[in-house]
Amino acid sequence: MEREVPQQVKQVQHFRGRTLPAAALVGVLTILLLSTAACTAGQSSLSRGEGFIQAKGSDTMVNLAQMWAESYMQSNPEVVVAVTGGGSGTGISAMINGTASIANTSRAMKQKEQEQAAAQGIDVVENIVALDGIAVVVHPDNPVEELTLDQLAGIFAGEITDWGDVGGTPGPIVILSRESNSGTHVFFKEHVLNRGDSKGGVEYAPEALLLPSSQAIFEEVSQNPNAIGYVGMGYVLSGVRALKVSRGEGLPGGSPSIETVQDDSYPISRPLYIYTRTDSSQDVLDYLDWIRGPEGQEIVRELDFVPLKQEDTT
Repeated sequence: MEREVPQQVKQVQHFRGRTLPAAALVGVLTILLLSTAACTAGQSSLSRGEGFIQAKGSDTMVNLAQMWAESYMQSNPEVVVAVTGGGSGTGISAMINGTASIANTSRAMKQKEQEQAAAQGIDVVENIVALDGIAVVVHPDNPVEELTLDQLAGIFAGEITDWGDVGGTPGPIVILSRESNSGTHVFFKEHVLNRGDSKGGVEYAPEALLLPSSQAIFEEVSQNPNAIGYVGMGYVLSGVRALKVSRGEGLPGGSPSIETVQDDSYPISRPLYIYTRTDSSQDVLDYLDWIRGPEGQEIVRELDFVPLKQEDTT
């Protein structure tokens, strides 16, 4: 009887429309198996153990983190890097409580998370490891080409409910959002709905559909001409179209790209982080240096995220 391929592996095999080479699949399978074992064991010593790195956190970054790990282990066979997702908040909690060596996050740590770490006597180091543009995506048949930040805020807060009100074909707007434990959810809420005010009170519309991943949003938008959602820039594939976004009425709109994210001309862009503890092992520090170096940043580019500017890596 043929064994069914686990869904996690299916997603890795066909990540962003690509089929990974066999060697990479073996590496990722190893990562997944080791990661599962590590999580089951629940050993707090993993965060500082010799030769083992447990990376946990952002689902936006999970495929990037898996490819970093697979490539690093090929040239550093004495080190095992295990990767799991679960969301930025989950990764930060695991890093603080010692069940993960590093937290991959698509947002900065919240004040309450910093306070939790401090309460346990833990000093945390913030490392920017890549950049990302948040693309607002619609179905290719949707005639709308561009929206302002105010229009996007109105749509996702439920104040604008019909495509006809923003220059599209009249019809109900179907809002798609990431779930609340997602760093992308938090970032979009703060920087679009609340226009950069971290203490703003604007919430997503109650009717917004909360989906577990960028892949899920991509799939729903590709099938629903009335849908609108937001995804990491690398998820803009055939089947969806990224809107131009402008900072205000009468201002030029821009599309997400490496150039527009690096020069900050695209309004919805962000850094991607790895958080570590100050008592991290030398293995963790070496791995972080490699990620921020030429090899790690080339993988960032290959997976359609935005590499750091050269001066930011030195």
